Amino acid sequence: MPEITVGTFLQEKSEDLKLELITGVEGLPRLIKVSEINRPGLAFTGYMEHFPAERIQIIGLSEYSYLSSLAPEILTETLERILSYPSLPCVILAREFDPLPEMLRLHQKFKIPLLRTGMKPSPLAGELIFYLEDKMAASTSLHGVLVSVYGLGVLLIGNAGIGKSECAMELVKRGHMLVADDVVEVRQRSGGILIGQGEEIVRHHMEVRGLGIIDVRSLFGIGFILDQSKIELVIRLEDWDANREYERVGLEEHYTTILDVKVPEVILPVRPGRNLAVLVEIASLNQRLKNRGHYTAQQLNQRLIQIMSQR
Repeated sequence: MPEITVGTFLQEKSEDLKLELITGVEGLPRLIKVSEINRPGLAFTGYMEHFPAERIQIIGLSEYSYLSSLAPEILTETLERILSYPSLPCVILAREFDPLPEMLRLHQKFKIPLLRTGMKPSPLAGELIFYLEDKMAASTSLHGVLVSVYGLGVLLIGNAGIGKSECAMELVKRGHMLVADDVVEVRQRSGGILIGQGEEIVRHHMEVRGLGIIDVRSLFGIGFILDQSKIELVIRLEDWDANREYERVGLEEHYTTILDVKVPEVILPVRPGRNLAVLVEIASLNQRLKNRGHYTAQQLNQRLIQIMSQR
């Protein structure tokens, strides 16, 4: 799983989460290795079994009140018990609490960053988990075009020059939205959800042979672009092969695997006269029906079997 440093986390999220570094600047290179967070209330009471030290620790009202009530020597023992873990990345004080003097001393001693925010623990935890899951998600880059067709994320793949960008351009003209062209960065989020987006420097641009680079946002407007989208259907464009048997009924479901996630796949043979944009639209609508449990080919096949069995 990818890792990030506390320094990177602070640099990227300090403005959004209103985070400030109180002390422990020497610990900014510490690694955040998991996307979960923890509130160490139980550990403060002395129960250290299964303590997840590798998580970001959030101190809320109950934890802060408990620490404030402890005698000085017990407070020192309690904090040292937590801060002595080498894998501990950082501690965040919620609700803009003022750090206790012993907190400052021990965080400096163990070189563990102590951060503070005005947010409450629950929304803070939600924001942290969403950010960390995205940063630490398994990722890959694919050659293709990602478009949102009727709200369904469709990844067009195929050999170079097969017509992926031209098909996507026609889809945009028909009112659909471009997400990424040429290189699609894919991340796997929790639950096996695949999210695709374009590279930052060329986002919302397309390369069309004979025309060059096209700025889709400038040509069509902001309503025809998306920064990212789920990948819910893969359509593979390939040259028509007269000797190959292509799907004619649709009884068999085909899948491809991206980052160990199975994604429905449709193979569309390309030859002159076929309107690929319309076929992609139909494939997208058909997949939306399947997502809702409506399998046209299977239902027709069952009706035919019933009719034949009655004769």
